[in-house]
Amino acid sequence: MRLQDFIYVGIDLHKLTHTAMVLDSCGKELGTITFENVPTDFSKLERKVKKCIQKIKLSQGVDTEAFYCLENAYGYGRALAVWLIDKGYIVKDVNPALSNRQAKHRAMYRKSDEDDARAIAMAGIHEFVKLPDACPLDEYWSIQQLVHRRDTIMNQRVRLVNQLHEQLHRAFPYYKEFFQDISRPTALHFFETYPSRKYLIGVSADDIREELLPVSHNKCSTKVCQNINDIVSADTSKLCDYQDSRDIVTRGIISDIQHSDKMLAEIDSELERLYKELGLTLATMPGMKIIMSMKLIAEIGDVRRFKSSEKLAQYAGIAPMPYGSAGKNKDYATKQGNRRLQATIYYLAVQQIQISPSGKPRNPYFRNYYEQKLLEGKNPKQALICISRKLVKVIYSLLKNKTAYLMPEVLEGKEDKVSDSCDVTKEAS
Repeated sequence: MRLQDFIYVGIDLHKLTHTAMVLDSCGKELGTITFENVPTDFSKLERKVKKCIQKIKLSQGVDTEAFYCLENAYGYGRALAVWLIDKGYIVKDVNPALSNRQAKHRAMYRKSDEDDARAIAMAGIHEFVKLPDACPLDEYWSIQQLVHRRDTIMNQRVRLVNQLHEQLHRAFPYYKEFFQDISRPTALHFFETYPSRKYLIGVSADDIREELLPVSHNKCSTKVCQNINDIVSADTSKLCDYQDSRDIVTRGIISDIQHSDKMLAEIDSELERLYKELGLTLATMPGMKIIMSMKLIAEIGDVRRFKSSEKLAQYAGIAPMPYGSAGKNKDYATKQGNRRLQATIYYLAVQQIQISPSGKPRNPYFRNYYEQKLLEGKNPKQALICISRKLVKVIYSLLKNKTAYLMPEVLEGKEDKVSDSCDVTKEAS
């Protein structure tokens, strides 16, 4: 069948309800329907589309089929996309930028669910060949949920640790001399057992060490415990009033931090399991841990939906945007793209150029490339963006070919000192 023989169903997706508009290939409206975002209500959309198909067949005597166009089929529309795909329908994922462009093409720009659905359907008509198939694969969706949940817990944990600092500052003004990091298990157990100075009255350094040894896996030294005991013994200031009430707050905060740590450990364990199950090799790159690898996967999804590394770079908002007129062309930095993916790749770029205290670069290839860009007149941020663009090629190659990262050779004394690392990979063992 020809594309003009199909009808196009644009669906504006929301948390509670979806609105769909059915258009023919010329953009003529055939019907509109709003239905709830529950699988039991999806059949209403199917019946509505079938009525439109039957109407065309009776009036024109033409057999036709429906193309379903969903704006971001991996969010609120995921359940509908899975339902339609299981039914055997063609489902396309429409980038919101495309539908927004179609909406502004109208003589009078209006904003409603029906107008948005029309714009999505029009994007399907004009960009159908370029639109990617909706592939809401469970494994990538689950990874995205785990990563976002982990980020939420991490943000909450930072707030809890700040609250703990506030409480300890009143109970132990010198608390920072006890432990380097108060959010570690040993420190948390200490402050949970001794939330204020009065609990340490009559407690010896050996008593403190005996309390902390099991939690620290027998790594708590006598020197640390003696230091704590000496500092507390030297404090002769008056105990704060109503400290018992604040001790309840301190122990509650510590309990929340410990619960967060437990949930983070469970999520990290599951992410590591999925990393191995998918046969990923991103963590073979210096500075790339499994958790960072899964953060990339959560935003990229199935890399096969990108035809090339250039497409992935555009999706991440790292590729320059060309602007030209009258034969004059110039590339500009784009503000479009997936900001979470862009931030993760930029952070990875920073990791690549780091130098250890011994003076050895983490990744000699990217460090050399970074210094070349600085010599060319670019500032550090611009040089890091150039590295980010190269990293996209590397990430795309590692994901597509399931290869392990191989450190490129840096050629000393050559004008072109570095080669393209995206081609320097080896089969994962």
